Amino acid sequence: MDYNEGNSILKITFQTGAVYLYYDVPEMIYIGLRQARSKGKYFNRYIAQQYPFDRVG
Repeated sequence: MDYNEGNSILKITFQTGAVYLYYDVPEMIYIGLRQARSKGKYFNRYIAQQYPFDRVG
């Protein structure tokens, strides 16, 4: 998981090896994901289907 503050892009590599870029993600959402006990639950609630994305790998 990586976050680019300059352009608000969140890069996530899933356990399957798939890599996605999520655009326009606020920094607070990224911080919340980093601090979440269950990253999967947090991702599903606050990121999935909330922000535009591309699969890049």
